[in-house]
Amino acid sequence: MYQKFLDFIDDKKKICVIQAENPDGDSLGSAIALDYLLRDKEVSLYCPIDIPKYLHYFPDWSRVTVEFDYKADGYIIVDTAATVLLSKLLDDSAIKNRLYSAPVLVIDHHETADDLDFEHESIIETRPAAAEVIYEMAKDCNIEITKPAAEAIMQGILSDTLGLTSVATTDRTFEIMAELTRLGANIAELEEARREYMKKSQRIFDYKADLIKRTEFYLDGALAVVLIPWEDIQEFSDEYNPNVLILEELRMVEDVEVAVAVKTYPDGKVTGKIRCFGCEIADKVAGYFGGGGHPYAAGFRTYDTTYEEVVKDLVKIVPELKAEEKNA
Repeated sequence: MYQKFLDFIDDKKKICVIQAENPDGDSLGSAIALDYLLRDKEVSLYCPIDIPKYLHYFPDWSRVTVEFDYKADGYIIVDTAATVLLSKLLDDSAIKNRLYSAPVLVIDHHETADDLDFEHESIIETRPAAAEVIYEMAKDCNIEITKPAAEAIMQGILSDTLGLTSVATTDRTFEIMAELTRLGANIAELEEARREYMKKSQRIFDYKADLIKRTEFYLDGALAVVLIPWEDIQEFSDEYNPNVLILEELRMVEDVEVAVAVKTYPDGKVTGKIRCFGCEIADKVAGYFGGGGHPYAAGFRTYDTTYEEVVKDLVKIVPELKAEEKNA
């Protein structure tokens, strides 16, 4: 079933695993797992930004570097097949030329269409996490899954399923978690490490209060939107992702069905992280702005717009998409 993966790695000695510019627990766990699974290869792990401190609960996070390996024989992109999430790479002419000339394999789990315009192979399955795809791939290809690899896969799955509580979680996900446990991964130990790193300083705690206060509600409370300006990104993002601080908090607010955290940048870029609670339109909302993702979690990036214009569009399209969903 995954012969494409075996064919890709067969003739390569050096492989570079690439994450998008918005690394999360799933992309990091997937990358680290591949490092362990490809033990007979020379593997480098690349991300265009430094791994944020709130992800340092992964023991091997420091293996990831911002130095791109131009001499790799092939490149594996994990957890995205979207050009918009690889813009930092593709804006660099040297990296872009390498990706356009070298063998590339994409491993992803999102429903959003693959829009990468350079030649590549892809393994894309609709699953709760890219780490789950990697587990199935390793098992099918008879690649030994060591305890460290099992731990990285488990952490990736836990991250993207919100600790196995998201609606995307399936019975197969629980089966895989049991199999990973038998391979030595201990969910209690991993969760304890995550919680230790997810603790907030008083400064971050106060900032979270500010985010809550600035949240705006529309559509009789069904839509919640919060602005995260560049100044906040500079000051707080490395210590704690503002999106994480506020979006899950909004899950606990009565009547909120769609929550959007909007970040603005000096170059005119505007990004949005979307979470849906009780409806399944996050991917469609993101698609309106040129992004994508899952029905319950998605994101977008756009230029030449403002926060106010994004909010105006959200107020317009959310009722329309909810009506379409209801009538489908």
